[in-house]
Amino acid sequence: MIGLVVSRADSASVAIGEALRSLVEWETREDTARSDGDGGGRYYRYEDFELREFDAWHLELDGVAAAFSEQPAFVAFLSRHSGDTGPLLTAHFTGNFGPAEHGGVPGELARTCPNVQRAVVEAFDRHAPEGYDVGIECTHHGPSDVGAPSLFVELGSSETEWDDPEGAAAVARAVLEISGATPDATRSVDAASPGAADSGHEPRQIVGFGGGHYAPQFERVLRETDWAIGHIGADWVLQSMGAPEANATVVDQAFEQSAATRALVAADDPELEAVIDDLGYRVVGETWLRVTTGVDLDLVETLEAALSPIDAGLRLGTPAKNATDDVAAHDAFDVVSLPDDLLAEASGIDQAATMEAASARLLAFETVEGGTKPQGNAAVGDASALGALADALASILESKYDEVRREDSRVVATRETFDPAAAAELGVPEGPAFGRLSAGETVEVDGREVTPAEVHVEETVTFSVGSAPRPTNSP
Repeated sequence: MIGLVVSRADSASVAIGEALRSLVEWETREDTARSDGDGGGRYYRYEDFELREFDAWHLELDGVAAAFSEQPAFVAFLSRHSGDTGPLLTAHFTGNFGPAEHGGVPGELARTCPNVQRAVVEAFDRHAPEGYDVGIECTHHGPSDVGAPSLFVELGSSETEWDDPEGAAAVARAVLEISGATPDATRSVDAASPGAADSGHEPRQIVGFGGGHYAPQFERVLRETDWAIGHIGADWVLQSMGAPEANATVVDQAFEQSAATRALVAADDPELEAVIDDLGYRVVGETWLRVTTGVDLDLVETLEAALSPIDAGLRLGTPAKNATDDVAAHDAFDVVSLPDDLLAEASGIDQAATMEAASARLLAFETVEGGTKPQGNAAVGDASALGALADALASILESKYDEVRREDSRVVATRETFDPAAAAELGVPEGPAFGRLSAGETVEVDGREVTPAEVHVEETVTFSVGSAPRPTNSP
């Protein structure tokens, strides 16, 4: 069951609640055990939703999960957003990294539901009225102990929007679309799919530290990868917390209450990163989150151990996204040496096509120059992968060479190329005449014609296609 909280003290909350009740047919029920102002009296049920109304402000409603007829899977506070951002639909988690100036308990963080936040943002994108932006915010204000995973779903950012029927209806439609969603993302792909959580594995979600209140980097990760975001400690939030070492228990809470073991730190913060490391968690970069998107985390761990870390340039190919569980569980791949010279030549001709050739055929491969050029070792799940890569690279070379052919363990490329020494022997001066001969034009020197054929030679270059596989622990 999904608990929906409406605060009568919040006009936007009331408007969203009314919009919800107008969009679908709710069953009206009575709770005589609780007072009307405390969520009792008349309340409403529709499918897996239960909507209750309270007199108090949302941020004062610690323990609100107990007001519902059964334990909610998560609670959504339907709320206004106040700020100078213009029309905005937003979502965020609650709690206090530092003092409790607006509800909750100091140094206490509520349990997040990152998978639901992703689903809400996606639904906001579909339903936001013209002129409204969509975003997420850092963790702030109470309640800090809801009794269930929770988030605020907000309509903002001024009285104009709080009284806007279209804005309230947009939030209501988005809320109805989170039916069936689970609080946490999965270890595998499709994290936002309703009912997709896998409690037997670590969820694909992270904690965020640093940056501004509206968390653009973390929103980008949420939108462009399959990683969900739990608590976000923005710069101002961390300042209110104080020194990370002295507040390690709060940092630890951020991970525990986000069901996460990894963090993205928006800017260099050695002290915070040291505390995260001491607590047994891992700081990862945005590149790591992007590269691992769509890839089983057991396989990621296995490939990093067999080759090198993603942060050092390892890249994962399409076969990694399509790999079966057995590949990770049994190290069912081989480590090979890449054909570095062939890759370098192909990269010089068409860098994007070379990366695509490697990505399409290799389980994982090491790179240089900021992850843009394959070089070093690779993991292959198929013995034919290295040969297929060589064939693809040979095709790229065809735009530079007259003939390119595969010969077993090598690629042989030939072309007619301009020979400056031969031109000089025939008395051709360096400069424009060299350029014309190189381009295939005849030139005249001291009354004598010099043809391109006289100053061109056949160049043959041979490239290895890489090493034979070195087995890992293949069964």
